[in-house]
Amino acid sequence: MSASASSFSSVPAPPMRWDGWGDPDRETVLSDAMLGLIRDALGVRGDARSRHTPDDVVVPDCRLTDDDLAELTGIVGEDHVSRAPVDRLLRAAGRSTPDLLRRRATTQSAPDAVVVPGSTDEVAAVVAWCADADVAVVTYGGGTAVTGGLAPLAGGHRAVISLDMRRFDGLVDLDEVSRIAALGAGVTGPRAEELLAEHGLSLGHFPQSFRYATVGGFAVTRSSGQASAGYGRFDEMVVGLTLVTPRGVLRLGPVERSAAGPDLRQLVLGSEGTFGVVTEVSLRVHPVPEAVVAQAWRLPDFASGAAAVRTVARSDARPTVLRMSDEAETAVNLASPGAIGADGSPGGCLVITRFEGTERDCADRRARVADLLTEAGATDLGPEPAQAWAHGRFDAPYLRDALLAIGVGCETVETATTWSGVVSLRTAVSDALTTALGSDDGPFAASPAMVLCHISHTYATAASLYFTVVYRLDERDAVGQWEAAKEAASRAIVDHRATITHHHAIGTDHRAHLAAEIGDLGVQVLRAVKATLDPSGVMNPGKLIP
Repeated sequence: MSASASSFSSVPAPPMRWDGWGDPDRETVLSDAMLGLIRDALGVRGDARSRHTPDDVVVPDCRLTDDDLAELTGIVGEDHVSRAPVDRLLRAAGRSTPDLLRRRATTQSAPDAVVVPGSTDEVAAVVAWCADADVAVVTYGGGTAVTGGLAPLAGGHRAVISLDMRRFDGLVDLDEVSRIAALGAGVTGPRAEELLAEHGLSLGHFPQSFRYATVGGFAVTRSSGQASAGYGRFDEMVVGLTLVTPRGVLRLGPVERSAAGPDLRQLVLGSEGTFGVVTEVSLRVHPVPEAVVAQAWRLPDFASGAAAVRTVARSDARPTVLRMSDEAETAVNLASPGAIGADGSPGGCLVITRFEGTERDCADRRARVADLLTEAGATDLGPEPAQAWAHGRFDAPYLRDALLAIGVGCETVETATTWSGVVSLRTAVSDALTTALGSDDGPFAASPAMVLCHISHTYATAASLYFTVVYRLDERDAVGQWEAAKEAASRAIVDHRATITHHHAIGTDHRAHLAAEIGDLGVQVLRAVKATLDPSGVMNPGKLIP
């Protein structure tokens, strides 16, 4: 069977801007005052560089034959397969700073075709065909990956396709008595809340990628949202899922707790598409909260702030949202506008608390947390800084795009460690990044990097540290510059026995450090699972497993 190139039309484009974050109409415009500060601090001119359009970029020729494409079309339908260069390019990368820097090139890698299945059976047929045809599969959800998980690596296979999950966008089933909702893997964060709100329910998972990331992506990266203190990480919400592998379909759950051997759901959660494709996820949901109460506080320094936050995290009054910015992040108001002391002076560390639930419950927990923080020496800043943070929460990535356009790098590093290691790890990672990007004997001696940090997720025994780094780009090798800095930070993380990633997954970026965390035997376990479920190795090769 054969088909002409014209038989394979374009498929709908992903919603985000191809070379940046989100909606082009929402992009940040830097004020003259901010440009002046950036010029003074980092020594950049502040002139915006011109952008390519997708039409300016050359991608490699499609390695799939007309017969290959015809067979895929026979599975999913003629409107759901494309080898158009623009469709392939749009799904060739995530949204890390290195991803966006590579978008500046006029020649870029890309998958050989885009396939958009509409059912679990179609996914199973496509995956089986790929295994037989020696074609790799990279699953595409919202395109928000930041650790290289979407890189179109063929891994030694003759071609690679992007499997776009956009058609898995519905509420599959709802057990209102048990409060379990089954959602398609392509459902975005806003769509999930919209579907559940019709029944008075909410998922409550709000990572910064919320507007574009998908349920399937949340699952396979072990995502964590801003309300994790109240509702848990995404992997804690999962009670069942469907995984399509080259060997068959694995349906797990939905009984939340079981002693029937090791929990195979945990093998799928965090697997990053290397074992198969998640098509459906059953999740614990809760009623839409009756009330929301926000409150901000200031503590004098990071060490005392971390101790106070730890006390709150261990209490039975813990807020739904609990986070603390260090002195640097608080001072520049990058993530927390309005973070000032009661006397109007800047300084200290901003703590954001947010309570969701009934009116009575919110008031009670807020009062008890207020007692704990006051006893720890905190100053009450009122609700405004917390409300301002929540208002701008999902727009922060737009600032990075504006900075990159004028030659300023802005990237993040995240990790987690035990409470006893929080202070020393923050210092070690900050020092590693500052040294790598602005050392005294380096090219940026006159303009050191700014490293900001906040505690973003808290547990009884541990906490997550999230670093934001702002630095002057070395235009000679901007990708290599960040990779060297990221490697320095990663070494500091490994040396302090912290996790290489708390919620951004492994992808390609952290793959070299996984063995240090789980050991050689742990790597062998992952390889054994991979060999069982994906014996030909076509599922997202080159990611996660060393």
